[in-house]
Amino acid sequence: MIDNDSKLAELMAKAASDKKAHDIIIMDLAGISPVTDYFIICSANSTIQVQAIADNVEEQLAAQGVKVLHREGYREARWVLLDYGNCVAHIFVEEDRQFYNLERLWGDAKQVSYQG
Repeated sequence: MIDNDSKLAELMAKAASDKKAHDIIIMDLAGISPVTDYFIICSANSTIQVQAIADNVEEQLAAQGVKVLHREGYREARWVLLDYGNCVAHIFVEEDRQFYNLERLWGDAKQVSYQG
């Protein structure tokens, strides 16, 4: 079982990296967002890769006893959101990530680039 949210965010980023996600960012939203403490944002080259990344995040966390609370966008797979409560993963095809630009929207948050 994961004992803190920063470790959960790190595990999510690693699971994304394992499926060749790129430009992985961990954003610390504690004190900024009333909804969650961390965003994990990453890009994929195709909708198939978006689904593979989402599947791996869910599988790796389930293996640690952590279940996804809510999942959105999986069928279209242009932007999949995986909600784990205090950590939320956003998995994008690149052009949609650029369009929505969550990094700019949440620009006050501390951002760390994940290097798997």
